[in-house]
Amino acid sequence: MASLAASLAKVGSSTLISRILGFTRDLILARLFGADAATDAFFVAFRIPNFMRRLFAEGAFSMAFVPVLNEYRQQRGFTALKGFVDDMAGTLGAGLAFITLLGVLGAPVLVLVFAPGFAPDAGQRELTVEMLRITFPYLLFISLTALAGGILNTYERFGVPALTPVILNISLIGCAIWLAPHLEQPIVALALGVLIAGIAQLAVQLPFLRQLGLLPRPRFNARDPGVRRVIRTMGPAIFGVSVAQISLLLDTLLASLLATGSISWLYYSDRLMEFPLGILAVALGTVILPRLSQRHADKDPADFSATLDWALRWVLLLGLPAAIGLLVLSGPLMATLFHSSEFDAHDVVMASHSLMAYAPGIVGFMAIKVLAPGYYARHDTRAPVRIAAIALAVDIGVSLALMYPLGHAGLAIGTTVAATVNAGLLLQGLMRSRILWPRPEWPALLFKGALASLVMGLTLILGTGTTADWIAMDNWTRIAHLFVWILAGGMLYAIALLALGIRPAHLKPDSGSNA
Repeated sequence: MASLAASLAKVGSSTLISRILGFTRDLILARLFGADAATDAFFVAFRIPNFMRRLFAEGAFSMAFVPVLNEYRQQRGFTALKGFVDDMAGTLGAGLAFITLLGVLGAPVLVLVFAPGFAPDAGQRELTVEMLRITFPYLLFISLTALAGGILNTYERFGVPALTPVILNISLIGCAIWLAPHLEQPIVALALGVLIAGIAQLAVQLPFLRQLGLLPRPRFNARDPGVRRVIRTMGPAIFGVSVAQISLLLDTLLASLLATGSISWLYYSDRLMEFPLGILAVALGTVILPRLSQRHADKDPADFSATLDWALRWVLLLGLPAAIGLLVLSGPLMATLFHSSEFDAHDVVMASHSLMAYAPGIVGFMAIKVLAPGYYARHDTRAPVRIAAIALAVDIGVSLALMYPLGHAGLAIGTTVAATVNAGLLLQGLMRSRILWPRPEWPALLFKGALASLVMGLTLILGTGTTADWIAMDNWTRIAHLFVWILAGGMLYAIALLALGIRPAHLKPDSGSNA
């Protein structure tokens, strides 16, 4: 069996490639389309199916499907496993085809619900409806892609599923550069790029399923016991693992009531926040879910706890500096990556405000990706749903209280507070149930990680200057300065950790984790 560290490296490196391409994509979009009513319309049309993607590809479906698939693999034999995969593919495909049809037909209602502030007289609402009808079928294809990825991940073929997001970025970049100039509404090219990517992401995984002998022959069978268990678990899991995404969707809804550009500012700051989340948190969640499911099936609580503890050490020692770095470098990052004639100085400042508000929540967002599998691997859906409901209520309350005094940044603060509450309650529940018992050195590890992050943050504050200074620089000067400061901050953090006695061994799995 592949080691946790090797699997994490494989998934993390694949995700890094995708995130770099994602930044390239966002840089191109910002420079070609800026932050206006049309881009706000696209981001709403994209966020609704993309929200579904995060639920399925990185959330509820995997949490429900992988433990059942693992059980079939370990206990039922290949014939039963193949039958379950065929039934699951057919039932999932039929259900999502129906939902997709409803989404396409009901696009005007969805836009009215998720962007009530869009004015119909300016054509923004109609443009959003047109693009949503193009992007909504992405849900069908990406959900089937998640099914394929869950099978490959269970067999520890992590590389291909981790690379599929690259296809979305390539498709959007290509459509923005080569298709948009030929359309009456150039922004519609991006919606077409989303649909093309969904089809390609599914197609690229099919040959690898064939190699395993698990290429589905879809058949609708909602009575299959395994399918029924997945559906029964997935309902609560959708809510339980997706509060962060529901919060971001809520931000979009409320931001449509604020100044023009608010949705775009939140989108670009969310994209920067997603960089460390995507590289580490999603990779950790992907790697540990099959391992936790196996350990639960093997009745090995010690290794179950050790696996969670190992993942949380990564969250702490990489999540803290990422949060501090994004908080301090919010202005320089926005100016360097997105400032242009279309994305002007005002846009840079506004987007940096929401990034500063999102940044403190990174540790919470990361921890949720690690802690939630600790419940779903044991088929426990009630506790995460209860906790998610509390977190969502907190988010709504904070966002409504702050959206008018602080604008779009107030919405980001609500998301951050909700993520922190969610992670804290998930951790408390696992520890109270004695499912997770942290190693004795955790208090010292927490103190030293926080101190090293603080040293790094203070140095960056003193050295990097103001956002206005960065806006005044030319592009290449900004790039060079940002590279130097990120490198210096990372090196300083590493040196501080070493000086405080933290070694690479602190990030190695315990021997029980099969490293």
